[in-house]
Amino acid sequence: MARLRLTEIFHSLQGEAATIGWPTVFVRLTGCPLRCGYCDTAYAFKGGDWWEIGAILERVAQYGARHVTVTGGEPLAQPDCLALLGALCDAGYAVSLETSGALDIAAVDPRVEIVMDLKTPGSGELDKNLYDNIDHLKPRDQVKFVIGDEADYRWSREQLERRALNERCTVLFSPVAGELEPALLAEWILRDRLDVRFQLQLHKILWGNEPGR
Repeated sequence: MARLRLTEIFHSLQGEAATIGWPTVFVRLTGCPLRCGYCDTAYAFKGGDWWEIGAILERVAQYGARHVTVTGGEPLAQPDCLALLGALCDAGYAVSLETSGALDIAAVDPRVEIVMDLKTPGSGELDKNLYDNIDHLKPRDQVKFVIGDEADYRWSREQLERRALNERCTVLFSPVAGELEPALLAEWILRDRLDVRFQLQLHKILWGNEPGR
């Protein structure tokens, strides 16, 4: 029977990506093989409780939301994440997956909207990027770059152009909270006339770094 280790299930507003602002149930899985320098969910690295998929579906249904995001940690580090994504889709939810881009996304249910990082040099995990994942992205998926300084920006711009990411899906550029002034990143994007979507983390603007928000 499929079981997953969960850190939390909570109801909030989606703070990032294409569904920003929508009331969303977040299913946060425990564990992550990466240790990004800017990580804001290190509390999800360990601990958590084991849940069967049926129990997860019951809890999600209590909130009455249309959108569900499976996040982490790194959700795909748990093999049964694939079954959970499929079950949520079968239940009629608009499902998204937030993933680091370090693990294979090929087997993710095609009904799921994938929001995939490409780790910048400043993350400290550049060598974990699995670039073959780009071939599996759908037009409604998104690639996210979390940018901490100008070197990260230049690297991200190079990936955007060299890998023709805009021809495949939406590209998101986000500043590392507390490290890069958002207006500066916005100015670089406008200066270089990049066809990317600038984003801030709405949940942090509303609630700071409070877990479960």
